[in-house]
Amino acid sequence: MTDIEILKEGVKALDSKKASDIKILKVKDLTILANYFVIAGASNTTQVKAMADEVDFKLGEKGVQPKMIEGRQSSNWIVLDYIDVVFHVFYNETREFYDLERLWQDGEEIDPAQFLD
Repeated sequence: MTDIEILKEGVKALDSKKASDIKILKVKDLTILANYFVIAGASNTTQVKAMADEVDFKLGEKGVQPKMIEGRQSSNWIVLDYIDVVFHVFYNETREFYDLERLWQDGEEIDPAQFLD
């Protein structure tokens, strides 16, 4: 799958689990870590886990497996690394604390609505 296809499936999965304030940052020209970061918030740790599980499940159905998943034990911040696309699923208070949007503010913000049919 291409980066854009992974973005589309992942954003749709997050949206289906009522993710709040989904942000997509194109960081390709800023780092070698990934081409895109997707950042999404959840109102509780149960929702964080459900959102991460849904992204993993939906992309797995398409034959795409993450290189790594971190944070499942705490469920405050789960990272799903698909090499070129990295999903950051946050409990809202944890998201505010780490403020990845500020850290990566030089990245180009992509409107997630274009990936929702």
